Amino acid sequence: MIPAGVQIFIALEPVDMRLGFERLGGLVRERIGYEPRSGALFLFVGRRRETLKILFFDGSGMCVFSKRLDRGSFALPEAVGDGVTHVEVDDAALEALLDGVEITKAVPAKRPPRRVH
Repeated sequence: MIPAGVQIFIALEPVDMRLGFERLGGLVRERIGYEPRSGALFLFVGRRRETLKILFFDGSGMCVFSKRLDRGSFALPEAVGDGVTHVEVDDAALEALLDGVEITKAVPAKRPPRRVH
């Protein structure tokens, strides 16, 4: 469970999933502009988007959570403008992402659903 009020940032550019605490922390500073020990969660995906890592500080040290999907890929939200390197999401969006659910905006149906009698 994610504590209420925690900021959650997703880096939009893929990273090498072999990276550990120090280099991921450097990417937080470079790409997101935050301190890794700020208390926020920082999410990174690999090139094929089947693996992700979340870097966070739990109060006593840095932690890395890693997940690899058995099938499919993680669907990241789209950048809202040119040059955007990260997006901030809420805890519900993060939970959906971790479950493999697409968190981008839904596309409206082209025709109304048929009625079943």
